[in-house]
Amino acid sequence: MIKRTLFFSNAVCLTLRNKQLVIQNKETCNESSVPIEDIGFLIIENNQVYVSIPVINALAQNNASVVFCNEKHLPFSMNLPLDCNNIQNQLFAAQIQATVPTKKKCWKQIIMQKIKNQAKILEKYNLNSIQLKKYANDVKTDDSTNREAVAAKIYWDLLIDVDWERTRYGEYPNNLLNYGYAILRAATARALTGSGLLPTFGIHHHNKYDAYALADDIMEPYRPYIDDEVVEYINQNEICEEVTTEFKRQILNVLTRDVLIGNVTRPLMIALTITSSSLAKIFSGETENLTLPEFVK
Repeated sequence: MIKRTLFFSNAVCLTLRNKQLVIQNKETCNESSVPIEDIGFLIIENNQVYVSIPVINALAQNNASVVFCNEKHLPFSMNLPLDCNNIQNQLFAAQIQATVPTKKKCWKQIIMQKIKNQAKILEKYNLNSIQLKKYANDVKTDDSTNREAVAAKIYWDLLIDVDWERTRYGEYPNNLLNYGYAILRAATARALTGSGLLPTFGIHHHNKYDAYALADDIMEPYRPYIDDEVVEYINQNEICEEVTTEFKRQILNVLTRDVLIGNVTRPLMIALTITSSSLAKIFSGETENLTLPEFVK
């Protein structure tokens, strides 16, 4: 079932009644409701939104992510459940005890598929993808030769501009990409917790300040979907260097985009759960291969 994403940019009160999220407008007092079980993501942008503790608990029990934005209206923190799998302790132990060779093999698969998806993005916009396809096939264990960075330079030069640099705090459209990646990161963390894994312990990312290192690892082959949404938005709209409400609403559509995964087409948020589940099976010794997304135009 595809879960709903709710976005709140106005002042509302969110309470729980009969397993329903009750949404009350603070100005008009008008009410509407949504079944808690239908919600996958709750994004709160306005700092005047009131959320009751029963709502947060009910959403957590249904493995829904609550994403809070900061004063710049950018996703900043999220609430995730830590008890949503019946063999939670066993999976935590397997994840923590995963061997270095296992992690390195996983990272190789992740980077290979990320570069392949980037190549397909270039093809979609009639750009040369030959070099990226070559680099995807050249990825070594743990990406020891750093094909990811080499491919990224070519990818962004072609997709955006040769004089543009992809950085966290760089010039437009970095702000659009960063917003999209934040949403993707939240969706990935939700999928990981639903599969009984801790999003903190990464297989490659390991910055001590990174609370969602594993989410940052697993989202890598999904990033091109955000890239594509941003490019489509730029092509369809006059250049606007601000992260507008219109853009925020459009980028949320990425969660329901079609993804080819395991030879079947699934919405992206479902594909993330399939990838996360395959990682849990690797940690448990049931398989050696991640199930990763293949970009479809």
